[in-house]
Amino acid sequence: MLKALLNAFKVPELRSKIFFTLAIVAVYRVGAFIPAPGINYSEARRLTESTDNLTRLLNLFSGGALTQLAIFALGIMPYITASIMMQLLTVVIPKLEEWKKEGESGTKKITQWTRYLTVVLAVMQSTGIVVMADRGGFSDSAGQPVDLIPVFTPFRVMLIVMTLTAGTALVMWLGEQITQRGIGNGMSVLIFASVISSLPVQGSNIRAQLGWAWFTFILFLAILIIVAIVLIEQGQRRVPVQYAKRMVGRKMYGGGSTYIPLKINQSGVIPIIFASSVLYFPALVVTVIQWAPLRNFIENHVVRPTAIVHIIFYGLLVIGFAYFYTAIAFNPVDVADNMKKYGGFIPGIRPGRATAEHLSFILSRITLPGALFIATIAILPSIALATLNVEALPFGGTAILITVGVALETAKQVESQLLMRHYEGFLS
Repeated sequence: MLKALLNAFKVPELRSKIFFTLAIVAVYRVGAFIPAPGINYSEARRLTESTDNLTRLLNLFSGGALTQLAIFALGIMPYITASIMMQLLTVVIPKLEEWKKEGESGTKKITQWTRYLTVVLAVMQSTGIVVMADRGGFSDSAGQPVDLIPVFTPFRVMLIVMTLTAGTALVMWLGEQITQRGIGNGMSVLIFASVISSLPVQGSNIRAQLGWAWFTFILFLAILIIVAIVLIEQGQRRVPVQYAKRMVGRKMYGGGSTYIPLKINQSGVIPIIFASSVLYFPALVVTVIQWAPLRNFIENHVVRPTAIVHIIFYGLLVIGFAYFYTAIAFNPVDVADNMKKYGGFIPGIRPGRATAEHLSFILSRITLPGALFIATIAILPSIALATLNVEALPFGGTAILITVGVALETAKQVESQLLMRHYEGFLS
């Protein structure tokens, strides 16, 4: 591992990419501590993490910038949501599907519209956060609401909303710069940096609240979770594919064998994001409808992460969205048509419709353990909050799933660069 790391710094091009990525991450982390104009910074320092599910996820993805209402408070979450929405709309809107099939030019058009949608979502989310801050949506360790915006005027609200939206646009640009000139996927690297930055503080809080014994046990549990995530993320079902030989002029082509890798967890962390977004709607209903029985039920059973209704509903949503997103990301009919077009077939299965049905059958079976796994990972923090009486669970849940996934993806990219230059990689 150390030798591979040293090899990465021996290659000038790779070394410059690594340093460029680290510089962008440093800029991103600085922005997470610069408060937006009009925010009472002394009050913001007393904030604790919200118990609202989506707010907690937003704070995780922003590296704690949300609870301070910093200029990067929204982090990369609006861009992630916009990207997911564009992927879903590609299936529904024929024009987007046409762009997707055009290749690089179509991808550029979809990316541009994703940016526009990101700005729209950032305006909506920043407005909601400002309203929530004014209505006591953030509280200190004693549960008392914190007055983050002492002067709540239309001009001040507009200024804060514009600042948070501009911060999101800048974060989006930083992520694209990493993708183009750095190492790894830019958005994933920024999320990785945000998640990692919150782990030491959460670990210190666990040690202070429960002592060294529980802290050691949770750390050991985190190692087991990491091993399980690596196994699931790397696990795949390889469907063998045989290609028939073809004569083109005087040359013989094809005749080789390969496989289709079907991952156990095709959807990654996206079902957790979807489920958290759905659970955010009841919280919005509470702020609009002031009917006491409905408000009490939502606050005590739906929004509160330690409630059994919340845990069960959250887990079922994650499982449902895992199947839903997998069905969108992998289309067995298209795969079967492409195989038939190039003379490929699965041994023992007829090309065309029978191949598509066979792939759908396999995918539906391997998606279940992957969906159950990420659902378990998603509800781990809620179970910890309910049983251990702690404010947050570090080294587990969504944070570890994101961290390990991004680390594996980036390590593969660095390894491919090293192997091109005849060096041993991290995973060799």
